[in-house]
Amino acid sequence: MIASPILMETEKDDQGDQGSRGTSVITRTKPKTKKPSLYRVLLLNDDYTPMDFVIHILERFFQKDREAATRIMLHVHHHGVGECGIFTYEVAETKVSQVMDFARQHQHPLQCVMEKK
Repeated sequence: MIASPILMETEKDDQGDQGSRGTSVITRTKPKTKKPSLYRVLLLNDDYTPMDFVIHILERFFQKDREAATRIMLHVHHHGVGECGIFTYEVAETKVSQVMDFARQHQHPLQCVMEKK
C-alpha cells in the first residue's frame, strides 16, 4: 500500500494553549491493485474428434465466427495445439470445464487445457 501524508491544522482544546494552532499528520493509504494473471485456453489435437465438432466448440464456447473457428481448428490439426483465447483464471477454468463436459457428452476424446500466459 502507498501512504501519502496530509498535513492538517488543528486547534488545541481549552486545556492546552488557547488560540494556538498545531500541525498533525494524517496518513491516507491507497490500496495498490495488480492486474490478474491471464491464462491461455488451448485445444489439443486427436485423431478421432471431427473437425466440424471442433469448429462448433469454438463458435459456441469462444464466440468465434466460422472463419476464425476454421482457422484455429486447422492450426490444431496441423500443429497439435491451438489457442482458443486468453482469459482470467476463473473464466479459463470455466471454459475448459464446459468444453470437456460437452465433448464427453458427445463421446469425443477432445482435450482442452489452460496454461499461464
